[in-house]
Amino acid sequence: MTGPPDQTNIDYSALAQTIKSMGKSFGFNQVGISDIDLSEHEDYLQQWLDKQYHGDMEYMARHGMMRARPQELHPGTVRVISVRMDYLPEDAHFSAALSDDNKAYISRYALGRDYHKLIRKRLKQFGDAIQVHCESLNFRPFVDSAPVLERPLAAKAGLGWVGKHSLLLNEQAGSWFFLGELLVNIPLPTDVPVQEQCQSCTACMKICPTDAIVAPYVVDSRRCISYLTIELKDAIPEALRPMMGNRIYGCDDCQLVCPWNQYAVPTPETDFQIRNGLSDVNLLTLFAWNETTFQNNLAGSAIYRIGFERWLRNIAVALGNACYSAEIVAALKAKREGVSEMVKEHIDWAIAQQVEKSQSQTTNPNALTVKLIHATEKIMKQ
Repeated sequence: MTGPPDQTNIDYSALAQTIKSMGKSFGFNQVGISDIDLSEHEDYLQQWLDKQYHGDMEYMARHGMMRARPQELHPGTVRVISVRMDYLPEDAHFSAALSDDNKAYISRYALGRDYHKLIRKRLKQFGDAIQVHCESLNFRPFVDSAPVLERPLAAKAGLGWVGKHSLLLNEQAGSWFFLGELLVNIPLPTDVPVQEQCQSCTACMKICPTDAIVAPYVVDSRRCISYLTIELKDAIPEALRPMMGNRIYGCDDCQLVCPWNQYAVPTPETDFQIRNGLSDVNLLTLFAWNETTFQNNLAGSAIYRIGFERWLRNIAVALGNACYSAEIVAALKAKREGVSEMVKEHIDWAIAQQVEKSQSQTTNPNALTVKLIHATEKIMKQ
């Protein structure tokens, strides 16, 4: 990329307005522009890395301070065009999935098609369209795929403010949206950041099942269910497994409790709508999939990238956390053969959890529903 073009005849203020209007034609709900000075975030980033809060995401440490220096990622960059694309699907079935421990809970951003390719393609088209108005424009699109501090950049661009759960919040969309960036070499006028509006609210910190939000704006990824179910490639720490409940891919708890999300509206984007009934599906149904079924059903989904092994690992933990069921125990035992040692470890843990629950249920029947009492009595007689 070259430096800022010498085009004194370009009205960059008018171009900025054109860019923001143009963004809507590519499906972006909001467009903002920021400079590239993230120096105030470098100390925080280094401290976060020093505390090993990135866990096994070694790429976070490998790129170091480049995350706070866009011009190093793409030389010649002087501005960042940040975009917001809302993703909340219709009929997300939040309460139904979380209140029934036999159901699988999948983070709502992953119910449709993988956003990476969709937004990157739109950003490329967006950049090409801008180039029609400014031939010397040089740009590079990013969507959660490069060492960029996208939330601080989006906050500087006026798209929202960073909440205490570390996600970006917007008055109209809450936090149910994706972010993307165009790094550009033209000196567009920048937008004004919005004021943080979380005030004294700590609902997101209190609700986190694993206490991963260790301080306002600070998340220890090693405890975060999204990290455990998506990023972590090895065994999930045993102490954290019971806290995961039925969450098999990601976690939305900190978003669900946030007051600002009451203002979010469902997205019209068809690619973000629910596929394969994943918003309301039984754990045992998913656990019964073989690898071919997994690949066929989840091709084009963000879930696909964790692979079949971690998919089974996550579901096994959720089955261990479910109320005792002879059907669950049978399914776990049947799946135990032909899987990796890591998956087998989680299946064994789940079986042990189920056995423990069956024993506690027979000794404390007052804590059971009639249905569970009958089920327990039936299995104990066999």
